[in-house]
Amino acid sequence: MQQLTTVETVHEERSWLFTVRDKYGEQDEVILVPCDDSVEAWINRCTHEAQRFDTGRGVPMRDGQIICPRHGSLFDSCSGYCDNGDAADTTLPAVDITISSDGVVYLTDDDATFVHEGGIDEDDGPDSTSHISL
Repeated sequence: MQQLTTVETVHEERSWLFTVRDKYGEQDEVILVPCDDSVEAWINRCTHEAQRFDTGRGVPMRDGQIICPRHGSLFDSCSGYCDNGDAADTTLPAVDITISSDGVVYLTDDDATFVHEGGIDEDDGPDSTSHISL
């Protein structure tokens, strides 16, 4: 069981992004989003295309719905279900979490191992091949 963050932090920041390694050793991104007084965890990808919801600036949300930045499909933040747009009648893949009585969020999914906070590429540092000098 890996401690992630708190319900309060997710509600204040509107989302929280972290990277996991799946049972096959592949990395994937997960978002924590507010759901009523709690939070839910979803894979950070639209079901219609592999568009990331959180591209490093937080998850676009409105009225309790996650907005796909590519086509505008809306996913319920509590159920992950989409009833409109190109992703209609699909549900986001869930990631199991547990919330303690004091509001701490833990990753409890047997198929996911915590790697780090943030997106997959956010821990690699600067990636520049520029040779410009002044």
